[in-house]
Amino acid sequence: MPKLLITMLSTSVRVTSRVASKMAPMAIAARGMATEKQLFQQINSTKNIMKITSSMKMVSAAKLKGDENRLYAARPYNKWAETITGDSTPMEDEVEFANIPDNALIVPLTSDKGLCGGINSFISRGARTMCAKLDADGKKSSLVVVGDKGRSQMRRMVGEKIVSAATEVQTPYSFDLAAAITAEVLAAGNDYSAIVILHNKFVNSATYIQEYKVLSPMESTGDSEALVSYEFEPDIKNEVLEDLSEYLLCSQLYHAMMEAAASEQSARMAAMENATKNAGEMVDALTLQYNRARQARITTELIEIISGASAIEG
Repeated sequence: MPKLLITMLSTSVRVTSRVASKMAPMAIAARGMATEKQLFQQINSTKNIMKITSSMKMVSAAKLKGDENRLYAARPYNKWAETITGDSTPMEDEVEFANIPDNALIVPLTSDKGLCGGINSFISRGARTMCAKLDADGKKSSLVVVGDKGRSQMRRMVGEKIVSAATEVQTPYSFDLAAAITAEVLAAGNDYSAIVILHNKFVNSATYIQEYKVLSPMESTGDSEALVSYEFEPDIKNEVLEDLSEYLLCSQLYHAMMEAAASEQSARMAAMENATKNAGEMVDALTLQYNRARQARITTELIEIISGASAIEG
């Protein structure tokens, strides 16, 4: 009889241990805590994300080198235009946009792709601020947005001002692409008093700023007559200035697109570096949590075995 009782107790302990081991994860999950299997899956998923962000950082670094070379080649090419248009104006908090006339066409340059920090949000915010201050001064304005990200962000706040948008822009940028966007801008209308190009300016691989440039039409007569120091054949100055204005807009757009492209890749490289760092920290935290859960499970199993053995001996 004692032998049969011991056998029954042993069997009962083994059954209880198996049931407890199966019910323990369910109890932990019911309390809102992740099980070992869930933690293990999260660790593997985070490691995979970290590999992707690390690869995207290296790709952005390679693209940045090419965009820097194209930008440094474009800057001297654009020097001739500065004598006509003047310097760009930085987008600062206290800027009043006094140099922007009434009925201006604003061209913000954004990207089609994300995962590049707040580089598109800065341009969208600057365009909204510019439109708001111009409206407060009683000046009309319209928008021709370049890039899908900028269009989706500005459509919610200043959607009534958007007259056209250029999306799915092919990269890397080229002068032919700038000429096509120039045609899109001019197709929006020729009755604007000025065209304002709003873009990011590349400073270095870790810094970029926002600036805008105002392009006013060249007048062939009047007080604001352009190129008065040059002589033209009769009846052709108006045509020459019209062609020069179109080429000047294309040149300025090309230079601004080169600046924006380099800024985008530098911002994406920094964003992917931060994402990789954050993923590594998350892997460390999840690994520590996984080890604690595993150690708690092993400790619980040992306690159950010792308790069962003590019950049998007692």
